[in-house]
Amino acid sequence: MAELRWSQGTTKFERYNSRVSTTATTPASDQASAAPGRFTLWQRFQLWLITWFGYGMIRTLGPTLRFAVSWEEGSPGSLEARPFVYSFWHSAMIPAMYLWRDLNIRVMSSDSFDGEYTGRIMQKFGFVKVRGSSSRFAVRALLGMRRELEQGWIVAFTLDGPRGPRHVVKPGPVTLARATGIPMVGFHIALSNAWVLNTWDRLMIPKPFSRALMRVCRQIPVPIDADDIARENSLEQLQAALDRCREFAEANVSKVGSEEFPVFRR
Repeated sequence: MAELRWSQGTTKFERYNSRVSTTATTPASDQASAAPGRFTLWQRFQLWLITWFGYGMIRTLGPTLRFAVSWEEGSPGSLEARPFVYSFWHSAMIPAMYLWRDLNIRVMSSDSFDGEYTGRIMQKFGFVKVRGSSSRFAVRALLGMRRELEQGWIVAFTLDGPRGPRHVVKPGPVTLARATGIPMVGFHIALSNAWVLNTWDRLMIPKPFSRALMRVCRQIPVPIDADDIARENSLEQLQAALDRCREFAEANVSKVGSEEFPVFRR
């Protein structure tokens, strides 16, 4: 199989690798064991409170939502199909967490305070955390995600997280797809009614009884022997697919419940 890191160049991939290369010399077990001690007693209480509040909110709102799922030609066609490297925007995290619950999907979760409570909430919905982020411990996290893919699981990225820029892709999914031969897939979930937070990601909290439309793109393979130009092209394809899915979902979310977009139930 291909290496997770590749030769030097002037592309986005070289810049990405240079940001994370220093993490490769630190044992993963040491990083993982150090994380809990980073939080004070007050922070641990806040984590407990936020985790249970977030879980309760999503568990309460989720069953009221009317979901529909629309698949592009060449997409997986089922939530249970695996393995795939999924990507979506951070703003759609809450409806995605509920729709994709209890499928043992592997997600990257940072050791930051925000990443910790987000990861804990996701675990309560049946997701499995792989520690790391695009900015810290990325090599460890990508290697962990690669192992999960090779075991046949779905992995997923909130691709503009943890801090943006909003709606701009990062190279992680292309790295994994090239290393494993497993294709990338992107999706977006639009909501008919939502509270939109004044945060960098414009996080959407669905209002009760909202319509929600998920649009899923076709599979995007990345050749194992892809050079820098091919990898950049794959990244551009993923960006275009996510933009296309967002535009489609936002344009059609009002039609959820129609013959064209019947309500999807799990």
